[in-house]
Amino acid sequence: MSLAAPPPIDPLVGTASGAYRDELVEVVRGRPGPAAAHRTRSFEFWADHDRVHLVHDLPADQIDNDLAGLLATELFAPGWLEGSELFERLLTGIVISSAVDPLTAWTLFYANTLDRLTAPVTGDVPEPHSGLAEGSLAGYAPVYAHARSLIDPGSMLELGSCFGFFSLLCAADRDVTASDLTPNTVRLLAQVAPRLGLSLGTLICDAARVPRPAASFDTVVALHLLEHLPPEHGLAVVREMQRLARRRVIVAVPYEDEPTAAYGHVRTFSADDLADLATDSGWRWQVHDHHGGWLVLDRP
Repeated sequence: MSLAAPPPIDPLVGTASGAYRDELVEVVRGRPGPAAAHRTRSFEFWADHDRVHLVHDLPADQIDNDLAGLLATELFAPGWLEGSELFERLLTGIVISSAVDPLTAWTLFYANTLDRLTAPVTGDVPEPHSGLAEGSLAGYAPVYAHARSLIDPGSMLELGSCFGFFSLLCAADRDVTASDLTPNTVRLLAQVAPRLGLSLGTLICDAARVPRPAASFDTVVALHLLEHLPPEHGLAVVREMQRLARRRVIVAVPYEDEPTAAYGHVRTFSADDLADLATDSGWRWQVHDHHGGWLVLDRP
């Protein structure tokens, strides 16, 4: 099933306690679906001429970013549903329907996610975007830890921060600014951060056109952003990162055989593709692998 794009998602608007409804989806917690509903381990869902309906009864400790893995594995990978727009709206609906008001629900989502990202890792660690139902946070934890090990002291800008998990992890001990193109996502991050006892700046902008002077930040980071952009846009982002960074630019991408459409990916990367981004940059650079590919550029 594929549906046309409706107005933007507003993550801070709920319809009622335990329910979320917008132009494409209705998500409720704990209310049984009709006999004709499709049933998976975690969900019941069905569609009518108006929208996709989803029912869940997930406990509070499962409201974290691994919901993306659950949706991908149970609903999107089997082909029941498709499209990043529908994916994002269902994830938003599950979160909002999990508490009495949206901001409380998102605070729970963020707190659980950050706890999981900082917990000790045991067993095999999957790659990010592997599609494993319970692997997305386990896959991202070593990516975030490695990125933090590459950042020198000083200020940091994250481009394409989305929910802003990495920026929040770094905000405890440095001056951090998180940026994203989606206004409502940035607004959500700005409202949740103080509830978590953290302070960070936010910007709404295209990662290739950041409204800040040259050399405004010591380090500029883009983690799993470039796979969402066509090649020309991605190269423009790397050049903008160089303009903004006083010292270092850090880029991380997943290695995939095919772009993961449910997550909004439009291209894949190899180590050679990352090296191409640094060619003729005029900066010192190196490419290496660690749960995906990394490009690090240092101002000469």
